[in-house]
Amino acid sequence: MIRSMTGYGRASFSVGSAVFDVEVRTVNHRYLDARVKLPRVLADREAEIKARIQAALSRGKVDLSVSHPADVVVPPRIEIDREAAQQYLDVARELAGLVPGTLDVTALLSLPGVARSVEVELPAEPLAEELGRAVDSALEALDAMRRAEGEALARELGPRLDRVVESAVILESRSELVVQSVRQKLRKRAEQLESETGLLDEARLHQEVVIAADRLDITEEIARLRSHVAQFRQIMAEADRGTPVGRRLDFLLQEMAREANTVGAKANDAPLAHVVVEVKAEIERIREQVQNIE
Repeated sequence: MIRSMTGYGRASFSVGSAVFDVEVRTVNHRYLDARVKLPRVLADREAEIKARIQAALSRGKVDLSVSHPADVVVPPRIEIDREAAQQYLDVARELAGLVPGTLDVTALLSLPGVARSVEVELPAEPLAEELGRAVDSALEALDAMRRAEGEALARELGPRLDRVVESAVILESRSELVVQSVRQKLRKRAEQLESETGLLDEARLHQEVVIAADRLDITEEIARLRSHVAQFRQIMAEADRGTPVGRRLDFLLQEMAREANTVGAKANDAPLAHVVVEVKAEIERIREQVQNIE
């Protein structure tokens, strides 16, 4: 089943008291363009995350971010330099007889070098394992949404392909009528010439009829158009995860448009030309949807 390139997935994980959110969004793109945004504590995991994205997706612009929820933070640890604090106390005692006053705890902690805030280091191995599982879960949720979008696209494309085939039948039957009309016109002109001059060149008339019929014949174009539609349906049915088909479908649409243009160029009939316009419009509508298929 085809997959859309538009989707969203989310997962969360925690290590100790630290909680993280993983979010991944994708939109259509000609190739796979993955961008990863990580907090500082996970900065060294970017290459691994991109490898997981490449294993799960084939096309699309991907934005994956890992962040702390706004209301959850990792509390810092306060470290005390006891040696520095003792030196301040020793100096304070030496100066006690010269300078009135005492050195209380609050004042001591505010002195340079006594106390400092240190970020808590999370255990590397559990952090990497939980991050990997959460990224995979977010990508699975993303794939489920892309698959559902792809099913919706397939349901929409089916009737449009039906209309292209129905139009091909109309073009084929109308073309036969046009050829018959041209034959009748050529025969009538030859008979008129015979009545005026008394001459009738059957060989020349036959040659002109054959040339006109060949010029107006769209049998091959209609056959190729039907073949392209059949291939289009087959590719959609056989598409699976990890097998991008969007470019192949887009190529088939280019070929379908080329056949329609050729038929239009051969058309020497207003009704036939109108049907060609409808076919080309339907192909363009399909192309707009195919741009979002992986």
